[in-house]
Formats: sequence, C-alpha cells, structure tokens
Amino acid sequence: MEWQPDEQGLQQVLQLLKDSQSPNTVTQRAVQQKLEQLNQFPDFNNYLIFVLTRLKTEDEPTRSLSGLILKNNVKAHYQNFPPAVADFIKQECLNNIGDPSPLIRATIGILITTIASKGELQTWPELLPQLCNLLNSEDYNTCEGSFGALQKICEDSSELLDSDALNRPLNIMIPKFLQFFKHCSPKIRSHAIACVNQFIIGRAQALMDNIDTFIESLFALAADEDSEVRKNVCRALVMLLEVRIDRLIPHMHSIIQYMLQRTQDPDENVALEACEFWLTLAEQPICKEMLSGHLVQLIPILVNGMKYSEIDIILLKGDVEEDEAVPDSDQDIKPRFHKSRTVTLQHEGGEGEEGEDIEEDDDDDDDTLSDWNLRKCSAAALDVLANVFRDDLLPHLLPLLKGLLFHPDWVIKESGILVLGAIAEGCMQGMVPYLPELIPHLIQCLCDKKALVRSIACWTLSRYAHWVVSQPPDSYLKPLMTELLKRILDSNKRVQEAACSAFATLEEEACTELVPYLSFILDTLVFAFGKYQHKNLLILYDAIGTLADSVGHHLNQPEYIQKLMPPLIAKWNELKDEDKDLFPLLECLSSVATALQSGFLPYCEPVYQRCVTLVQKTLAQAMMYNQHPDQYEAPDKDFMIVALDLLSGLAEGLGGHVEQLVARSNIMTLLFQCMQDTMPEVRQSSFALLGDLTKACFLHVKPCIAEFMPILGLNLNPEFISVCNNATWAIGEISMQMGAEMQPYVGMVLPHLVEIINRPNTPKTLLENTAITIGRLGFVCPQEVAPQLQHFIRPWCTSLRNIRDNEEKDSAFRGICVMIGVNPAGVVQDFIFFCDAVASWVNPKDDLRDMFYKILHGFKDQVGEENWQQFSEQFPPLLKERLSACYGV
Repeated sequence: MEWQPDEQGLQQVLQLLKDSQSPNTVTQRAVQQKLEQLNQFPDFNNYLIFVLTRLKTEDEPTRSLSGLILKNNVKAHYQNFPPAVADFIKQECLNNIGDPSPLIRATIGILITTIASKGELQTWPELLPQLCNLLNSEDYNTCEGSFGALQKICEDSSELLDSDALNRPLNIMIPKFLQFFKHCSPKIRSHAIACVNQFIIGRAQALMDNIDTFIESLFALAADEDSEVRKNVCRALVMLLEVRIDRLIPHMHSIIQYMLQRTQDPDENVALEACEFWLTLAEQPICKEMLSGHLVQLIPILVNGMKYSEIDIILLKGDVEEDEAVPDSDQDIKPRFHKSRTVTLQHEGGEGEEGEDIEEDDDDDDDTLSDWNLRKCSAAALDVLANVFRDDLLPHLLPLLKGLLFHPDWVIKESGILVLGAIAEGCMQGMVPYLPELIPHLIQCLCDKKALVRSIACWTLSRYAHWVVSQPPDSYLKPLMTELLKRILDSNKRVQEAACSAFATLEEEACTELVPYLSFILDTLVFAFGKYQHKNLLILYDAIGTLADSVGHHLNQPEYIQKLMPPLIAKWNELKDEDKDLFPLLECLSSVATALQSGFLPYCEPVYQRCVTLVQKTLAQAMMYNQHPDQYEAPDKDFMIVALDLLSGLAEGLGGHVEQLVARSNIMTLLFQCMQDTMPEVRQSSFALLGDLTKACFLHVKPCIAEFMPILGLNLNPEFISVCNNATWAIGEISMQMGAEMQPYVGMVLPHLVEIINRPNTPKTLLENTAITIGRLGFVCPQEVAPQLQHFIRPWCTSLRNIRDNEEKDSAFRGICVMIGVNPAGVVQDFIFFCDAVASWVNPKDDLRDMFYKILHGFKDQVGEENWQQFSEQFPPLLKERLSACYGV
C-alpha cells in the first residue's frame, strides 16, 4: 500500500507553509515552534515531500518551501527517519525530477544532493544509474532536472565519485556527459560541461582516460551562442592549463586567440572566466614562449578591462564625493588578522626579515568591493605578466599609457593610474626614466576632483615609494608626503583609507628619512583621530604603529609624546575589554612602546595591568568552557594573543623598568598556563614574551625555569614553525642568563635543536635562531654540547654567515670557539665552512677576534704549512683575501 496523507493533516501543513511566508516575526516564531513539534511525527516528512511533488495545484513558492524545510530536516535528522519514510522520499524525488516547473526541479535536485551527501550515495545504489538513464528521456524537463541534480552531486561529492567505494561510476558517467556536449539545448550543454569540470582539478582517472575527447568537444563549443556555455568552456580551459598543459600545448596558438576574444566577451561573467586564463598561464614556465607573439593584442585588452564598469561605479557610490560624516555599517569592516610576534634576526642590508611562514597580503586598490571582478582580474593579470616579461612589456604599454593618464574622462584616467600601479613591481627598471615626469603628475592627481581618482593615485604612488625614497628628499618625498597627509584628512572615506595605507607603505620604505617631518606627520595623524569613522580608525592605528616601527627611538621626544599619547590613551580607556577594536589598538601601542622606550613609562602601568587582565579573563573563560561546554561560550583567544604581544612590546621597550610591574602581578603563573595552551598562536606569543622577560627582568623568570624548560623542549617541533622558532629563541636567551646552571636542561633541548638544524627545507628564520641557540648553549655548557660538534657545525656555519654583526651573533660565535677548544676533532671535516663563517664578520670585538685568530693559527700549525697551502687553495678568492688581511693566514 502506498502512503496517503490524511486530509486534515495536509491542510494543517499547508497552513503552516503559508504562515511561514508571513513577514510578521511573531508568526515566524510560532511557525518555528510548530515545526519543532511536528518533527516529532515521523511521517511529517512524508507530508512535506507530498506537497513538493504531488500538489500541482498549489503555488510554486509554497511547494518549493515545503521541499526546503524537508531538506533542513534531512540535514539535521536523516539518520532517525524510519526506512519507509526515507524510501518514500527517495522514490518521490526520482519520479518527479522532471516536474514542469524549473523552481520545483531545482528544489528536488537540492533535496537529492542533500540525501546523497549525508553518506547515502553508498546506500542509494540506484540513484546514479537512474539519473543517468533519465538523461536519455525524450522529455526536456526530465533531462534538465536530472542533469541539475547530477551537477549538484558532482560538485558536492567529486572525490567520492572517483573512489573505489562506489565501483567507479565515473567510468560510465564521464563518457555519458561528453555525449551531451552536442545537445540542442544550451542549458543541457552547460550542465554537461559543468559536471565534467568538477573532475579536472582532482585529475579523476576516468576523465584522464577521455581527455582528448573532452578537449575536442570543448573546441567544438568554442563559438557557442549561449554565454553560460562559453563561461563553462573558459573555466574548463583555465583548469586544464593547471592540470594537463601537455594536452593543450599543441593547440595553444588557437586557444590563446580564443581567449583573447572571450576576454572581450559582451557578457562580463564570460570575460572574467577568460581573464583568469592569463593569470594561470603566467604561472606556467612556458608562459613567456607562448605569449610573446600575442602581447601586442593582449595588453590593450587587459588595459581596457581595468576600467570601472558602470555597475562598479554605482556600487562604489562613485558620484558621492563627501561621505566622511556617514557612520560605517558593521559589514563594511573586514575581520583583521593579528600577525603574532615572530622573533627574527637582523640581516645584511636590511632590517629583520619577516618570518617566511607569514604570507604578506598585498593591499589591493579597491578591496571594499571585494567581489572578484573583471577590473581586478585584469589588473592582477597585468601585474603577474609584468613580473614574467619585465621591461619587454613596456613597448606595448607606454604608447597606451600616455593617452590614458591625461584623458579628460575620469574613468579612463583612473584606469591608466591603476595600470601604472599594476606594472610597478615587474617593470620598475624600465619605468625609472619616466618617473621624474610621472611622479609629479600622480602627486597632482592626489588633488583630482573625483574621489576614485584620488584614491587610486594613493595606491599607485605607494607602489613607487621605494624609488621616491631613493631620490633627494626635496625632489619627490617631501611633496608626496605633504599631499598624502592632506589626503589622510580627505572628506571621502575611501580616499582616507587609501591614503592611510599608502602612507604606511611610505613609512616602511622611508624609515628615518621621516624624522625631520615627525611633528607635521603626528599633527595630521592625531587630527584624523577626531575625524575618522570606525573602519578607517582601525587603519589609522596601523599607520601610527608603522610610523613607530619606522622611526624607532626618534619618536622619544617630549613634544611628540605629548601629541601622540593622549588621544591613544583616550581611545584605550573608551574601549571595553570585549571590544575587538582593542586588537589594532594593542598592536599600535606595542609598536609605540617599543619605540618610545623610557618615554612610555608614564603610560605603562594601566596598559600593563589591562593586558594581564585580558590574559587572565581569557584563560578563566577557556577553563569554564572546557569544563562545561554546554553552558559557556568558547573564548576568543585573540584577546590573549594580542595582550601577550603588547606585554612583549612593553618588556622590550621598557627593559629593566618593567621589573616593578612584573613584581606586582601574577604574570609568571599566567604565562605558565599560556605556554601549554592548545592553540599554537597562544604558545608562539607566550614564548616571545618569555624571551623578552628573560632579557628585561630575569630575577622573576629564574624561579620558574625548572617548570618552564620541559615545556620549551616539547615545543621544539618544526611542524609549527613560528612556535618552534620563538621557543628556540627563548631557550637561547635563558641560557645566556643561567650560565653554567643551564647544565641539567641541555639534554632535553639539544637533540631537538641538532635535528632541526639538519632538516632539509627548514625556513631561514628558524635555522638562524636554532644556530644562535646551539651556540649560546655551547657557550655556557661547552662540556655538554661540544661532543655533538660534528653533527651540526656545517649547517651552523652556513646559516649564520649572512647575519649582521650583533649581540646574538657574538654570543653564538663565542660558543662555537669554546666548543672547538673542547673538541677540535669535531670541526676538522668542515673547517672550510668555519673559515667562511669567520670571514663573514665585519668587525668582531677584540677578544672574539683573538679567539678566531687562535683557532685559525692553531689549525694551520697542526696541519703544517704545506697542507695548509693545499687546503687554502680550495678557498674562493674573496675568502682567501679576507682571512689573510684580517688573521694573517
């Protein structure tokens, strides 16, 4: 007997569906309660499917809604459906996939996919064969409905379909899909390509076996009149470029010609898919060879794609010039990610390098419209191609640029400025002759009457900041800075944002060149405090923090402190402990504290106390949550991470002055808990703080060493690069303070350090810190470390040769010298590497130079003049020269 609804029950369900379409929230709430009650009855779901598939007299929205409620039930409770109910639902879906209404077909497709993705593909063996059979139906609706469902299943379960779990259905499905590329209906052709496209990136075997047929079928559809089909063809070719470029190379000339046409497609969605092709091709080694002959066509197309479309301008409110008084809505504000402290060393020719595991995100020009669009894709493609072709791109670009940059229509002029910014990185060398003329023009564009021109000029100028700073300051730096600071106070929020970001980039490039203008800069930034809405305030904190990082102790002047600190502290007092705006403010204060050093003393007490409170609150909340996850919310640990990082900044900036603050707080107890947190970023920041407190006030750290060292040893795990890096650095700092008392702990850390320094592909920052720490351990406990010398001396020497002369390098090299004294045999095999490392010193302290001298001469005397001659013959000329000049060997 087939299930039949009870008439009264059916009316009740229909009434409920009608009510749920009411805009009234009270009615909505009643509907929710009623739904929860009805879900207690197993055959309620039968009623829902019945309305969707059988009640053809009802209006479509009601039927579709019934299906969507059923879908949510399947998602939440499918495993509790009685078998009879589940079977009825499955049968109804398959029998009605060809409903005349597109909305109902799509709803049934979603329902089928939801059941399939609940792990039911295995227990619904007839689903795929039946859907594939229905594709052959003479009835268009049945064919289209089945394809719609298959496309959703392919999207959701592509990996499962290509596994042995289901006996490889793709072997039948893919050839079947390929037959439909020739179907007379564009909708069906589009479904068929979309289905096959799901299996390209995963290199499904069944697709690889049919790859040539697939590519031929795609070529046959190249000129399809339907834009959805063209879009899917472009998408397929872009993915094949990544996965099976070998198959495309023979046809590459015609594919490029095709993509040049499609990138200008009247349908923007097609043009965008096609434009991705250039981005992907640029990453392939054959890019240069394949594209060289086509640049003359491609460059104008990309440049043309970089104009704002009319829709962009409407969305960006491009005609609204003054909006500084309009408050920001919450969705305008993108989540920020705090970049936790990673301890790095100073290198030759530059400041400490960023940890390699940190991805820098490049500021895009108009990221509030963060939907990827043709303008952004074209600009990104031009940017990567500029990096491939370098100055060879310019002959195709320069003639166009002139026309764009001075065009009367602001939209075209704006796109020209964007072009100039996009090629800055790749074509810098070739652009240098034109910059003396272009930079003043761009600075003039900062005063343009259109806000969107002013904001793009900010971004493009920031891309040339490096060149600006390399010229005499009066020529470009001063005028640029003057105008950018005016733009920071622009009446348009987008311009304020672009100017603040550009100024932060300029600060990083200019560093101490900004010192003469500090008073003027601070006046502007502080004035912006009172002017900015929420979102830009967060960017302003970043600009202030970057300024502090860039000028360092030059900020420590009473007049500057007087300008900067009151507004920062006012904000600090205004914000509640739960407010996420504390993150950027804490980061900013952390940079300011490090720069001001003793100048920060008058402000340190409340800041320090609050950080400790934030850590304590977060730990307490985490404990409650772990004990009663049903009653308490999980804490946002970012509060604790950022607070730990600010405490590090205070310890680094205030040095010994931080001692009385630490003495009056329970920070060491809290730190002990943080070091054992499950979240790697919390541990990373804890170890940074431990190292900084070790340097600033060791007397408070020392009593905890016996408890702390085993935790540090456990975290020497290079799987978490930054955690491992900071733990390593902290161990080195502790060694220098402990001296010979470090001896009981050498065994728990040294084997890990030796293993890390010998691992292939260890990031440079971690290698350097590991080498420093091994050297420091050897300096304080030579008897314990020296026996291992031959196991690390070679990577030790190669990783430290590029570090600038500094305290850390000094202590590490003393350690190596002491260890060579204890175990000279350990260095014999790799003595040339030691010589090279010694030669990397520019001016070591006198007593360290003596140590080097003794070791070099000792070795030379040991082997004798003749052997030494032979040995030193292997030296590169420069090394030979340095050693004979500095050490007379």
